[in-house]
Parts: sequence; C-alpha cells; structure tokens
Amino acid sequence: MSDHTVIQPGHYKGYPTTMTRASLDAMTRQARKDQDGFWLEQAERVHWHKKPTRGFEGSFEGDVSIKWFEDGLLNVSVCCLDRYLTDKADQVALIAHREGHGPAEKLTYAMLHERVCRLANALTHLGVEKGQRVAINLPMVSEAVVAMLACARIGAVHVVLFGGFSADGIAERLVDSGSVAVITASVAYRGAKIIPFKEMMDTALYKAGADSAVHSVLVVRTSDDAVPMLPGRDHDYHDFVDSFEVDFVPVIMKAEDPLFMLYTSGSTGKPKAIVHACGGYIVWASYTMDMVYAQRPGDVLWCTADVAWITGHSSVVYGPLANGGTTMISDSLPAYPHPGRWWDLVDEYKVTMLFSSPTAVRAMMADGDDVVNRHDLSSLRLLGIAGEPISPDAWLWYHDVVGKKRCPVADTWWQTETGGIVLGPIPGVQSLKPGSASRPLPGIEMAITDTRGRVVQGVAEGSLCIARSWPGQARTIWGDHARFCQTYFTKVPGLYFTGDGARRDADGYYWITGRMDDVINIAGHRLGTAEVEDVLGEDHRILESAAVGVPHPVKGEGLVVFIMPRKDSATELTEEGVARLITQRLGRYAAPEAVYLVPDLPRTRSGKIVRRLLRKIASGETENLGDLSALTDPSVVGAVCNRVWGAMAFAGGEPARARA
Repeated sequence: MSDHTVIQPGHYKGYPTTMTRASLDAMTRQARKDQDGFWLEQAERVHWHKKPTRGFEGSFEGDVSIKWFEDGLLNVSVCCLDRYLTDKADQVALIAHREGHGPAEKLTYAMLHERVCRLANALTHLGVEKGQRVAINLPMVSEAVVAMLACARIGAVHVVLFGGFSADGIAERLVDSGSVAVITASVAYRGAKIIPFKEMMDTALYKAGADSAVHSVLVVRTSDDAVPMLPGRDHDYHDFVDSFEVDFVPVIMKAEDPLFMLYTSGSTGKPKAIVHACGGYIVWASYTMDMVYAQRPGDVLWCTADVAWITGHSSVVYGPLANGGTTMISDSLPAYPHPGRWWDLVDEYKVTMLFSSPTAVRAMMADGDDVVNRHDLSSLRLLGIAGEPISPDAWLWYHDVVGKKRCPVADTWWQTETGGIVLGPIPGVQSLKPGSASRPLPGIEMAITDTRGRVVQGVAEGSLCIARSWPGQARTIWGDHARFCQTYFTKVPGLYFTGDGARRDADGYYWITGRMDDVINIAGHRLGTAEVEDVLGEDHRILESAAVGVPHPVKGEGLVVFIMPRKDSATELTEEGVARLITQRLGRYAAPEAVYLVPDLPRTRSGKIVRRLLRKIASGETENLGDLSALTDPSVVGAVCNRVWGAMAFAGGEPARARA
C-alpha cells in the first residue's frame, strides 16, 4: 500500500456533516491566532456553574505548569446528565449488554441520573469526601459507568483499575493512589473464563495491609454464587445503594480540581498515575468526540474499549454523554460464543458508529469475509480505530468488507496523557489515507523533531511532539511531578514529547512509526518496528506480527520478528520467506536475526501485544518474565518460549538466524 493511496471525501456522498473544508480551515487558523479565544469558545460546549474567562496559563519549561479555565466552576456529572434532563430525559443514554444475560439494559438519561445520585449518596454516607480517591475495579457493566459519574458528582477522584491486574498490581495501585473506597464485582465472564474479581481484590487488600486506606468495599453481584464478605467493610452494592435517595446536589468543582487518575505504562516498573482535571478534560472530551464522531439523534456509538483505559473514559463515558448521545458497552468477545458475535450486536442494537482496536479488526478479519457478509450492517455509518498503528491491509478490509466502502474509517492517535483524540480525520471533510492517523485537530500544534531536538518542517520523520498545550492535557503524575516533567518535557525542552515516532508526508498527514523505544538502531540505521509490521501486514498469509529489537554484539541491536500465520496459510508460510520479504521491502540492513512462527502472541486484555515480554524471550531471558496475570491468555507465553528457545543457538547467546 502506498502513501499515495487516498480516498477523497467526495467518495462518501451524503455523509452527514455540517462542517466544510473551509470551516475546518477557519477553525485551525483561529486556534493558531487566538488560542485562548478559541478554547473559551469551545468551552461553551459544556455546562458551567461559573463560566471561565481565562484560557491557558502555564509553561512547558522548568517546573511545568498546565492550567485551563482556572476561574471556571462546574460539575462534570452535571455536564453529562442534568443538562439533558429537560429535553432528553427519556432518550437512552446507556445500552449495557452482558453476554449470556439476555437483552441489554437500556438506561435513559433520567434513569442514569437517578442511579448516579443513589450511589453518590451511598458513597457520601460511607464517608467519602471531595478530593479523596475511589478505586473502581469492575467489568463492562452499567455500574462501571454509574460509579465514574457518581465519583464526579461528589468530587471524589476515580481510579479505574484494569480487571486483568494481578493482586500485587492492584495492591500497589491502591496504596499509591491512597484510595479510601473500592467498587468491584463478584466475578466477570470473559468468554468461557470466569475472572474472580472479589477474590483478587480481597487478596490485594490483604497484601496492601496497613498501607491501604480502604475502609469500604461495594460489591456488584454478577453471579448467583456466594460471595465472601467482610462484615463492616464489604457491602452488597444493590442492597446497600438502592435504598438511598434519587437526588444529590452536585459538589461544585474548580476547573483545575482533579477528576480522575489513570494508570499507564512507563519506562520503569513503578505505576504511573496520570491526573486529569475537571474543566479542561470534559471540554476536550466533548470537543474531540464531536469533531470526529459528531453523534446525532438516533446514533448509537459502540466503543469496544474497556472503561479501564483512556479510550473507555473519553469514548465510552464522558465524550458521548457530554454530547447528549447514546453510548453502548458490552463484555462480549468478537468470536464468542461464535465468530461474528460483534456483528450480531451491531445488527441487534443498530449501532451506527463502531470504534475498536486494530487488534480486534485483525481478529475479525481472520474469521473471514463470509462471517461479516452474513450480517446486516447497514446501520453503520462510521468506523473508528485507535490504540496502535493499523496496517493499510487491515484498514482496507475494515473499510471495504465491514463498511462496504460507504463508511469512513476514522484512524485516530492519542494517549492517556492527551485525554482524547489528537490526530484524526474529520469524516466527510478530509481525505483518508489507509494506515495514516491523518492530521491534527484544530487547536493542536504537532511538531516533529530530529535527533538533536530541532523542529523539522515539511516532510519529516522523527520524534512526535506537541508544541502548545490543549485543555485535555494531563496535569501531572500523581505524587511525582518531577517524574512528569522529566518524562514528557526534557527530551525536547519547550515541547511535550509523546514518546512516539512519526513521519509526516507532503500533505501534512502523520504516520505513527511506533514508540521511540520500539525504534531499533541497527548499525546506525533506525528502523521502526511499526514499519516492519506494516510490510508484513500487506501479506495476506500473515494474520498478525510483532517486531522487536534485541541486543547484538556487532550491530548494537538486531531485529527479531514473531509471526501469526493465517490458519489456511500455516503450511506455505516459512520463516525464511518472511525474512526474505522484509529484506526485499526494507533493505538488507533490516534483515531479521530471527523469525518465529507462533500460534498466538501475548497480549493484554485491551488487545495490545506485550512487546516487552517478546523482547525478553527473544533475548534468551529464561527468568524474570514479570507478572503475566494481566495477559488475556498467559499460556501463550509458554508456547512462544518453547518455539523460540527450542530454536535458539546458544553459541554466543544469540538467537538462530533465519537467513534471507
């Protein structure tokens, strides 16, 4: 697939958009010329108890300070619920589907408001106060959305913890955040697997011991089985919460008060809690979701992300509800109990906008076109993706087979730290290039810097940075502002460093080349792992690939590639052939040290491949692989290890070379 492949906006005739190329360009010019005026205008999107008069205040230099709308007052739950009780009280706000539990629960704005108020009263009764942290450790059930909004309503800071964390991982985050209360579930169902949420939380609280400030645990019963409860600490969620009043006067917050903390990966093993503020975040979530998704009456947005990730925060909860839309959640898997399960749900609930990950797209692609074609997907009008770069091959399959060439694909790039979409197309207005994250949204000033930290104009490749602050920008790392400054603002002084590499083409479109720590330096040649994976993604025999760098005694680093072949191609695909393909497409310098065909790749529950683990395995590290409990299937690690270490030549400790 060439960078020159372009799908013009005119291809989508009749796509519903009120924006034109001229109005989009005007927004971009206004944001550059008058940053504060532009964002104060965008702040009108949400409800304020006291409207702000100040835009950005702060600096990316020294002891970094980021403040937006500082004199404004608001409550985020009011922005998402109360403001719609007059004209949208009976509109469905949330569709919550649980696999194997019959029809989905449908909550109107009025119903969701009542549930949020009941929980707000219950948390207050338990002694939770403004500014205190509440840990939310729930599967994709309606109570997860209610819990986030209830915390926002009382001014508590929610800390949503991923259900795949180990007990040690949960304990560490409970202590680090200083959470005083926990909302969890008895169990969760992940396909045929049962995840023991309450048991894991009990173990975590035991391990945290006296270092934990948790005094109350609310347990959502998600099965009929008995749940061990500690008297005085544990409460059955519905038995306790449902008895409280259906109204709660919201706590008025300053714009810069923290709304939530969210843990993300870092260069060290210590948990890194990114902090987002009330005012800037909700404006940003509303703005970005409206620019790219533009929900209209009757739209159903299904973002398949877990609420434990920033995508779930912004694209499942806050963005859609701040814009008065209908959002859908589900705990289902794409191919359980049968291939095409997600297409069943799209058809049943008339989903108009489907937002998922490249990993999920590839998995559904592997099921074959026939599975898709057996379903009526005519309700769809927009397809979205985020989380990692997608190959042009997978992009086109999503566009052509799922979207029938009539649905634009919004390939977006963003991070926990950005709070919402930073790079992404305005569907029906901008051209689309398969594999590209498109252009910056108005108000975002992207920059690419070279190895010396100098900003490069025009066509370029290097470190992806952002030159000016935006409302949804993270404010700090909880309890460690020095680490925040060092991580994001020292590589290129005066700019925010995203940690990703990118290239920009002549049209100003950005192509993410992968994390900078996923850029391999082979004898002075810089090779992005995403570049390798893009090449392999064009081979229809390959379902998925992961490229990693390993230490090399001569070259500094060498390339090792893991390949998941399609089931019908496993016999014809060879490791030597893959090595030859890479060399042919990228050059001799990119010849891999080894290629391994494996049945599956280790990945997190959010679908991301754990390249750190593959790096260790490829380097021959047989010990200290770390905590595997957050993986979808830890047994995959054993299969990969057997394949790699069985093929490894231990002379010099180097992996066997798949000769090109």
